[in-house]
Amino acid sequence: MKQSKNQPTIEDDRTGESVSTLVRAIADNMFYVQGKFSGAATKNDDYLAVAYTVRDRLLRRWIDAVESYIKNDVRVVCYLSAEFLMGPHLHNNLLNLDLLEPMREAVATYDVKLEELIEQEEEPGLGNGGLGRLAACYIDSLATLQIPAIGYGIRYEYGIFGQEIEDGWQVEVTDKWLRLGNPWELHRPERTYQVKYGGYTETNPDDHSVRWMPGSVVMGVAYDTPILGYKVKSANLLRLWSAQAPESFDFQDFNVGDYMGAVQQKMDSENITKVLYPNDEHEQGKRLRLQQQYFFVSCSLQDMIFIQMETANGSLDHFHQRFAGQLNDTHPSIAIAELMRLLMDEHGMAWDQAWNITRQTFSYTNHTLLPEALESWSLPLFESVLPRHLEIIYEINRIFLDKVQARFPGDDGRIARMSLIGEAGEKSVRMANLACVGSHAVNGVAELHTQLLTSTVLRDFYEMSPEKFSNKTNGVTPRRWMVLSNPKLSALITEKIGDDSWITDLNQLRKLENFVDDAKFIARWRQVKLDNKQEQAAYALEHGGVEVNPESLFDVQVKRLHEYKRQLLNVLHIITLYNRIKESPGIDIVPRTFVFGGKAAPSYFMAKLIIKLITSVADVVNNDPDVNGRLKVVFIPNFNVKLGHRVYPMADLSEQISTAGLEASGTGNMKFSMNGALTIGTLDGANVEIREEVGEENFFLFGMTARQVADLKTQGYNPKGFYDDNEALRLVLDRIRDGHFSNGDCNLFMPLVDELLNHDQYLLLADYQSYIDVQDRVSETWRDQDQWTRMSILNVARIGKFSSDRAIEEYCRDIWKVKPVTVEPAT
Repeated sequence: MKQSKNQPTIEDDRTGESVSTLVRAIADNMFYVQGKFSGAATKNDDYLAVAYTVRDRLLRRWIDAVESYIKNDVRVVCYLSAEFLMGPHLHNNLLNLDLLEPMREAVATYDVKLEELIEQEEEPGLGNGGLGRLAACYIDSLATLQIPAIGYGIRYEYGIFGQEIEDGWQVEVTDKWLRLGNPWELHRPERTYQVKYGGYTETNPDDHSVRWMPGSVVMGVAYDTPILGYKVKSANLLRLWSAQAPESFDFQDFNVGDYMGAVQQKMDSENITKVLYPNDEHEQGKRLRLQQQYFFVSCSLQDMIFIQMETANGSLDHFHQRFAGQLNDTHPSIAIAELMRLLMDEHGMAWDQAWNITRQTFSYTNHTLLPEALESWSLPLFESVLPRHLEIIYEINRIFLDKVQARFPGDDGRIARMSLIGEAGEKSVRMANLACVGSHAVNGVAELHTQLLTSTVLRDFYEMSPEKFSNKTNGVTPRRWMVLSNPKLSALITEKIGDDSWITDLNQLRKLENFVDDAKFIARWRQVKLDNKQEQAAYALEHGGVEVNPESLFDVQVKRLHEYKRQLLNVLHIITLYNRIKESPGIDIVPRTFVFGGKAAPSYFMAKLIIKLITSVADVVNNDPDVNGRLKVVFIPNFNVKLGHRVYPMADLSEQISTAGLEASGTGNMKFSMNGALTIGTLDGANVEIREEVGEENFFLFGMTARQVADLKTQGYNPKGFYDDNEALRLVLDRIRDGHFSNGDCNLFMPLVDELLNHDQYLLLADYQSYIDVQDRVSETWRDQDQWTRMSILNVARIGKFSSDRAIEEYCRDIWKVKPVTVEPAT
């Protein structure tokens, strides 16, 4: 930063923070924390100085909160999640502190633009997609609602991967998100815990206590990030664990010349938190995933026990009254066996008391109906990594199956399905079953998902204990996904409603319904959307070399690449429109810009081939003179939270087109609707509830229902029949197969065509015509811009249910039994 200009002291009416105080704090952090002076500072140094200045203000609130929680002996929510896709912190924290404008003025005195510093921040590589983004939204809402909470997870050194597109193919590169430092975290070496692996157990014949003799030990070290709510005086905590070796260097190996061996233990230990979701196609990858999950769970539970022992005079008898442990999907479900081990083996508690505490501590959120995501570990692998936990799981299973037998005598099939140990084929440990048995509450994340969960995947557990089950439809935070990412629309909403209280009470958006027929308001709403699209059109040209028409319909699908999410069906529609133009070049067609974004798992060949098809179709469509710019296809590489800030506000149409019955909820569908996009979608996940809320006339519905999908598969689905009977579909698939989009290479996309014609597991061909028909209705609706805008306003006005604040309030009331704590600054 350049030397600051002289500025008078300017008090901010809302925060009491003066611009001159911020200017001085930035200078102090640049000099005393970073050891830099203005003439030698880089853009990243400028960002760090501002970030440290903001963090200082967070820490005061966090310390006040901790003191208040201890004083009031409150119950704390402990949210255990393998992912926390937080997104950049600086902009969000400035918003929550109400310091955006004061800080903008402060950095301007150094001739720096705040927006440049916000853009400088690396996105934390702590998540992959919806699961991690949901966890981040819930942490935001917990803080905003002033619910005492700790988010526990893993401090991955590298994110899942950075995605680049080379010759149309996804190429994975290392996500070095920590390479320039992370100013938001605090290293806590005093919070270090031992995590054991392997070895064997010994039982004392006198008292039957068990001692685990591990084969290796890893140390878990805490890194803390304060999480601030919106305009509140308290802050919660995100505590992430990093793996270290007990000894980082072996002098004996070094002295005999084994230089690699001298640091081998350090490398082996640190591998545990090296990368988010290692490839588990091979045995070593599976082992590392299991080690990761156990590592962060063990550290977290040991930390919770430490807190309890410090604040409850050394007693763990009421542990469950101090902590509500939420298992975010099956990844942390080993926590049930680990808490039992800690209470019994480390603290001498009897089985019945330990089990009572464990079950009252934990609740479990299921996020998927896909069998492969429910997680099971082969018995030999599990035993080699966690031998003591397998013993505990066997005992939990024995006691539980006795209860099942008593409740359903003679039902051997049910017993086999509910067992924590899978006997079919290779024996395995079933983690979803463990989560159900060891939790006092189980919930799905959308009404349809919960219905399917209790009638299919977890039906036996529901019939055994129906009182355990409930639905908690997901939500997203309006702070990041409206106020921060779409400031123009947010300002218009605040002006029209009369104040900004809607930001923490999203149901107030209903007031916008009073203005849906106001011509001036409709025009202003449309202009905001156009302004957002113009900004992103310029961005697409600058960063992707694609010139797009901001006046066109922006048709967007951004999410993880997976066959069930049916990005391929979207491509079939693009080719259908392309074929219409090729047949009649003068056809009157609504101009569309198709935007895709998302990553495919590195080992997922079909998903990566779909990306190649999207980019190949883009190459042809974008450059065909017959198309003449009426259709454009853009693939955004490395889609993440930062890019989401750009994408959601610009979208006109939100593609939520998964096969009905497979998407648990979705959260992108909520973000799009919050920003005024209309949805084209199936009755899947939270789409069902979004359609109910916004009105079926403001939602473009197509496709089979979950019941119809199941019935068609039961009857015997023949995708080839749909191909034979539909000329437009036949032309689309033939063009792909004949090499039209692959420079004449008829083999490149043959796996996709063969899958559709011979298997079509996700029923794209069965839903194709319905999808095309509704897409035609989308185009006709777009021609009436006043009608489209009216529908857009109603989508925003009626989206209040999908705030993460509402979801967290339901968890607090129904599952966690916790209440807000008002924190007053310490004197």
